[in-house]
Amino acid sequence: MPADTLMHEPDKTDESDKIDDSIHTAAASLTDRLAAGQASFRDRVHLACVQGIGGRIHRMLLSAFGSPAAVFAASTAALQRVDGIGVKIAAAIRENADGRFADETLRLCQRENVKIILEGDPDYPRLLATIPDPPPILFVRGAFAPADALSVAIVGSRHANAYGRRITEQLAGGLARAGYTVTSGLARGIDAAAHCGAIAAGGRTIAVLGSGVLNIYPPEHDQLALEVIAHGALISESPPLSSPHAGAFPQRNRIVAGLSLGTVVVQAADRSGALITARLAGEQGREVFAVPGPVDCRLSKGCHGLIRDGAKLVGSVDDILEELGPLFEPVKLESGREVASPAELELDGLERTIFDLVSAGGSAGIAIDMVVDGSGLAASQVLATIAVLEMRRLVRRLPGSRIQRS
Repeated sequence: MPADTLMHEPDKTDESDKIDDSIHTAAASLTDRLAAGQASFRDRVHLACVQGIGGRIHRMLLSAFGSPAAVFAASTAALQRVDGIGVKIAAAIRENADGRFADETLRLCQRENVKIILEGDPDYPRLLATIPDPPPILFVRGAFAPADALSVAIVGSRHANAYGRRITEQLAGGLARAGYTVTSGLARGIDAAAHCGAIAAGGRTIAVLGSGVLNIYPPEHDQLALEVIAHGALISESPPLSSPHAGAFPQRNRIVAGLSLGTVVVQAADRSGALITARLAGEQGREVFAVPGPVDCRLSKGCHGLIRDGAKLVGSVDDILEELGPLFEPVKLESGREVASPAELELDGLERTIFDLVSAGGSAGIAIDMVVDGSGLAASQVLATIAVLEMRRLVRRLPGSRIQRS
């Protein structure tokens, strides 16, 4: 689907149903939380909504004072004794001590069916929780799914040309068909093409905003935002009506990278924000990929620099799939099957049969003869398939002609 189309026509009724379902779920969830533990939940939202308090400062304040309520009860002098708290942030905390903005935000989220997920909640994304500076709060339209732990970010220039948009749609579609969620930032250019490519392939996509989830930026992507909600989630760490500002986008980029197993950069000039996302992905211990382009195009310079510095060169979606290693923890897919490595998504029927038999052996492994008997296949076929699984680092041989899932 072309990126400049921004929406696809079929199945609008199904998309509306998906949005309605997520709306009812979000409203019920927020109502239940307010009823069950109003003071604690409200206080955590209250602190997270103060402008200038990111994840690092949020944790420092809680460490110093013990609770959000104690933070707001502290004097300006006491606040400024905390490392990283200057005059501006201390003033913001004192100005918001009455909690009116938090109450307005909670009412708005209930009215507009925006879900609030706090760090430590069961549905807080596990990958994101492992980064050095996870956001203390996420505002969500749509819904996360367990399979979103298999996410790859695609980012790049807002001024993408036809080549960049075409390659992005191909990569996003290929990842979606392989079972991956595609994450990006809803910006013009490469981001929009990434979301559109995933949606056109029938996959999931997540958009991380530098504005609030009820203040779509850029405004011409309001319809694309609705499609993202129907096929995944629209998220932000800023209150729902927040306006975009320059400082919000680098912060947004750490979330894009943090939600993903790896980040793919498609077209980036020397000072592109996509390079910030790639750097953050590397610092978070995630894979970094880059798509090469014409040497005389300024949009190729950032990608070529990444490749020179060690990023994986991407010529097709297979280059991404082959590089992704074991997951932080197993992911349960909607089918009920559990995967521990992205490579498991690429198994064909024969490979899946052998892999499942090996997995059934548990930590002790299983005799290769039992795999042959259980599969009903010729020994030569089983041994050849095991060799393929070994190359993909999904199984390993043990002494005594036994084999074990890696």
